[in-house]
Amino acid sequence: MKPPWKILMATPLFFLLTLHTLASPAYDHQPGTRRSKGQVCIGCVLVVSVIEQLAQVHNSTVQTSMERLCSYLPEKLFLKTTCYLVVGIFGPDIIKLLRADVNADVVCHTLEFCKQDPGQPLCHLYPLPKETWKLTLEKARQIVKKSPTLTYSRSGSDICSLPFLAKICQRIKLAIQNSLPFKDVDSDKYSVFPTLRGSHWRGRDCNDSNKMAYPGRRPDNWDTHQDSNCNGIWGVDPKDGIPYEKKFCEGSQPRGIILLGDSAGAHFHIPPDWITASQMSLKSFFNLPTALTNELDWPQLSGTTGFLDSTSRVKENSIYLRLWKRNHCNHRDYQNISRNGASSQSLERFIESLSRNQLLDQPAIVIYAMIGNDVCNRRIDPVPEMTTPEKLYSKVMQTLQYLDSHLPNGSHVILYGLPDGTFLWDNLHSRYHPLGQLNKDVTYAHFYSFLSCLQVSPCHGWMSSNKTLRTLTSERAEQLSNTLKKIATSQKFTNFNLFYMDFDFQEITEEWQRTGGQPWQLIEPVDGFHPSEVALQLLADRFWKKVQLQWPQVLGKENPFNTQIEQVFGDQGGH
Repeated sequence: MKPPWKILMATPLFFLLTLHTLASPAYDHQPGTRRSKGQVCIGCVLVVSVIEQLAQVHNSTVQTSMERLCSYLPEKLFLKTTCYLVVGIFGPDIIKLLRADVNADVVCHTLEFCKQDPGQPLCHLYPLPKETWKLTLEKARQIVKKSPTLTYSRSGSDICSLPFLAKICQRIKLAIQNSLPFKDVDSDKYSVFPTLRGSHWRGRDCNDSNKMAYPGRRPDNWDTHQDSNCNGIWGVDPKDGIPYEKKFCEGSQPRGIILLGDSAGAHFHIPPDWITASQMSLKSFFNLPTALTNELDWPQLSGTTGFLDSTSRVKENSIYLRLWKRNHCNHRDYQNISRNGASSQSLERFIESLSRNQLLDQPAIVIYAMIGNDVCNRRIDPVPEMTTPEKLYSKVMQTLQYLDSHLPNGSHVILYGLPDGTFLWDNLHSRYHPLGQLNKDVTYAHFYSFLSCLQVSPCHGWMSSNKTLRTLTSERAEQLSNTLKKIATSQKFTNFNLFYMDFDFQEITEEWQRTGGQPWQLIEPVDGFHPSEVALQLLADRFWKKVQLQWPQVLGKENPFNTQIEQVFGDQGGH
């Protein structure tokens, strides 16, 4: 029988322990064992820190704070149950160690979730103890010397090796790898299920038993008898016998929005109250199951394809919602083909998940936004692993040729440049990370150093104290942006027009500051890397205004029948 560790720590709670690292580049060449060790170490330090701070905030025992943390977790995905089981196994040791007044780094090294490999530096998040590290660690090991938990293996944990889960695990892995819905009865790449690459990622299927009914297609016989394009407009007006689709949508130039992106485009987001003891409550983890089954991405709130009202204090809408407001015939026609860790070099592995039929479907606006991972990687020396302009040119041309063979005529493709990521260090390094706010002991500089030491940083080039390295990373990003601009101004394609747009983070920063905002608010607080929801909405606003001014033909006409559509069909069936 498998030891409890192998089963328990591979359950969804382990997914929670490795929140940050899911955003890291997925296609580097670093050995997987070192990555997984780093992820386990971060997960342990994160959870032990939260336990310790909960005890401090509520003036309670460590045992009580562990139980409190478990009580906050939802029952879904067995999160609460698993938490209590893990606490039962590792709780006694954690209690003993924290009573000895050691920090989370020491606890996790003592319990061997973190290890210092021979010849490698000591990776730590918190300031080193006053005594030597070796002496502190030896004392801590004596405390748990006879603990049975130290006999459990810290590697090889894979719940998918259990026979009754192997098949469903494989299906989930394929869905994520291929960026296709896990639940898709008619195999048309659209789903009625929201997560696991379902309708949060692309328009909800309105008939999952009919492969010819899906968002974005041209209406079948003007949708007299059924809604073939899922825009909620179908049937015949009894007053004059004219199909509603023909009356309201003919000549309105319907079009969809498709994003080819990375974790920024998918809106990777870890809510700060998941790891901030002073903010944590029963409400904190309400969306955790949804987030886990969306790979910790929130495409339903993203700047490009988001369809829910923003949770931030800005009023700007996503590009999709603006297209829908402009023409209600565009309802549900969105696709977020983004992957955590994606780059120009890996897009070919999942671009086939894009759904567009040249003969049957409406044109589309495609935004190509690989904004980070061509220069971002985990390596100690990241420069040799960065994409060269020559490699970028080759891969982007390959992508554009694929799009030309799949997009309907009259489509548009916009290439987004890369940002200057020196913004991260300049605005965050001296600020306290959420884990350090309570005791004023962990800045983003400490956090970045910890990730880089473990070689799990999503972007060592920019998340570094080395100014020379930050400058080199920005220079390569600028070279790649210039390459994209060159492609856009020199290449022609049959079925779409091609444009280039700068990713000018400085412009939206200045706009945000004019409203009283602070630059650091534009970055995700937990990972210290991704654009926040505010930034994504401001970028969408800038995108829309620039397209309206320079290339208005991209957006199509404003539909004069929008009010009538609302009167007849209400919310058009939601999303």
